[in-house]
Amino acid sequence: MASENLVIVSDSDFEEKVLKSDQPVLVDFYADWCGPCKMIAPFLSELADEFQGKVKIAKLNVDQNVQAASRFGVRSIPTLILFEKGQQKEMTVGADPTKIRHMVDGAA
Repeated sequence: MASENLVIVSDSDFEEKVLKSDQPVLVDFYADWCGPCKMIAPFLSELADEFQGKVKIAKLNVDQNVQAASRFGVRSIPTLILFEKGQQKEMTVGADPTKIRHMVDGAA
């Protein structure tokens, strides 16, 4: 089940919800047809609950929002990028919960 703390972002509100956020934001660049993306979705929901108020966990569908994906060089999915103060800080490609948790722990 998706967490109510997960933030859905799009090309139109990426700047506002991610780059201008006062909290670090981990963005999951995903697609509905992507198996590994579906695999890590429950884990990301758990992180969104666990880090509420410290780190935002956001999802961006690359099929519907090609500008943001292109802007940050997303070539494979899932790609997860951590943004802090409007800057890309860290990036990982693939469904590796250990790497993803490490990124969020470091930002919290």
